[in-house]
Amino acid sequence: MTIRLRNRWLIALAAIGIHISIGSVYAWSVLTRPIMAEMGITLSETTGVFSTAILFLGITTCFLGNFVEKIGPKKSGLLSTAFFALAMFGTYLAISWHTLPLVYLFYGVLGGVGIGIGYMAPVSTLIRYFPHNRGLATGLAIMGFGFATLFAGPTMQQVTATFGIAENFLIMGTLYVAIMLAASLYLKPPADSMACTHAKTLVETGPTAADALKTWQFASLWWVFFVNIACGIALFALAAPMAQDVIGMEPGAAAAMVGLIGLFNGGGRFIWSTVSDYIGRGRMYALFFLMEVIAFWQLGNTRDAFLFQAMIFLITSCSGGGFSVMPAYLTDLFGTRLLGAVHGRMLTAWAAAGIVGPMLVSWLRAQTGGYTVPLLFFAGCFVLNFIIALVLQRFGITSAAARFHAAA
Repeated sequence: MTIRLRNRWLIALAAIGIHISIGSVYAWSVLTRPIMAEMGITLSETTGVFSTAILFLGITTCFLGNFVEKIGPKKSGLLSTAFFALAMFGTYLAISWHTLPLVYLFYGVLGGVGIGIGYMAPVSTLIRYFPHNRGLATGLAIMGFGFATLFAGPTMQQVTATFGIAENFLIMGTLYVAIMLAASLYLKPPADSMACTHAKTLVETGPTAADALKTWQFASLWWVFFVNIACGIALFALAAPMAQDVIGMEPGAAAAMVGLIGLFNGGGRFIWSTVSDYIGRGRMYALFFLMEVIAFWQLGNTRDAFLFQAMIFLITSCSGGGFSVMPAYLTDLFGTRLLGAVHGRMLTAWAAAGIVGPMLVSWLRAQTGGYTVPLLFFAGCFVLNFIIALVLQRFGITSAAARFHAAA
């Protein structure tokens, strides 16, 4: 019997809806000063909430990847919605009561869990709807996370200025929960159709998540993913003050530049992942790292305002692209069987990078008194990443395919 498929473009829209909602976490810096003023807490205490959310995002993807794959995208989306609702509405109460530990609990812990589940939920489903355009599929699924700050940043700033910081979480929480609820209810994997025949073959013969984790390909990809995210997050944290210190940019212009970072981050997630369908995932990662070697080297040596901003936007697009190309690369290597679980383990690199990146760059800057050494250090890291990417391109998929067929 043939079961009618959901419209795959509406499935993509549902995936974007979930990601653009949970991706609002990247606009946390807009709320930093209002929360500090309202609750009388320090900058480190406030930014610690964001770090906690990223940490629990990674923990969730590591331990709940199999669970998300097992219960399917609709239930996973609804579970993510429930956790994110608790996070937003609980944070409203916590700020109203001026209780910092509850902010950490609701937004940091419960919010991180909700974001982690929501990030995984639509990805493997959308790949199954676009079996011959996996890069396009993952770009569609994940670009919403990058674009989220374009919407969330100015909207939350306006809502906070008009109604208050606590009320921001109540109002925006209501909006996000409505979007996530509608999107989750539409999510459904394809079944019994030509569109999913290829995906079914991979599911039947692909390795388990435990098998994938034992391969050198997974370890190599984890490392380059970690470096790409750590350097990217560190740059995001530095972008505005660095622009003011290095090229004398006015604070307003620096803030506008940070807003454009969201545009390039989201655009990179879609454009580069689509390009990877034509040139291959391995070549795409090698190109990412080559561009980032050049960009970080230029940032460490330039005082030209145009070149400075161009390099930041290039790095931002590569960082976003690294996120969206990864699920397709994992599918090329290991098939779609338990992709959510394998992808979830890979996202632990995000949690680690969210802690290591900002700490490392802060330490290097304190030791050297400037930005040049940290930026050149990052350029060196990407030289190593480029070499690893070339090895993966040359031997990765061939080696994985041999093991894959041997186990089949």
